[in-house]
Amino acid sequence: MSDFSVRAARASDVRGIQSMLEPLVQRRILLGKDLVVLYEALQQFVVAEDERGRVIGCGALHVMWEDLGEVRTLIVADDWLHRGVGRQIVERLEANARELGLTRLFCLTFEVDFFARRGFSVIGEQVVDADVYSQLVRSPDEGIAEFLDLAHVKPNTLGNTRMLKNLA
Repeated sequence: MSDFSVRAARASDVRGIQSMLEPLVQRRILLGKDLVVLYEALQQFVVAEDERGRVIGCGALHVMWEDLGEVRTLIVADDWLHRGVGRQIVERLEANARELGLTRLFCLTFEVDFFARRGFSVIGEQVVDADVYSQLVRSPDEGIAEFLDLAHVKPNTLGNTRMLKNLA
């Protein structure tokens, strides 16, 4: 039996998510998110908590299109790395994606080996058809711009790898 569990995030978890996120923002590993943005995206998040109820990991599923979602803000506390926390968070996000009818998951990551072990593959450009691209390019969401590999987000994505998993 594991000494942690994964569940849907609650409003009371947001400050814990932000405290795990902030050091990674400072190191330019993840993009920063204002507290209000985290609250607005609460339904997208799952958290892992230890037996004492402390948030030790999180991840979010952001729907991008009718068949496409993105794994975002995947974080595991340093003292919980390599103990299955990230794997269980991703599995929960994949289950949530399937419930929503999504068939593909995108991620932008430095952790290529981790995601490759979960069935993600490195992708190039043009993973959506031209009609979908023309709709997605209208989104103000920076994550969608990163997915589309638009020039204005390239400074944010240096060193990251774009990966995709087919869920079907």
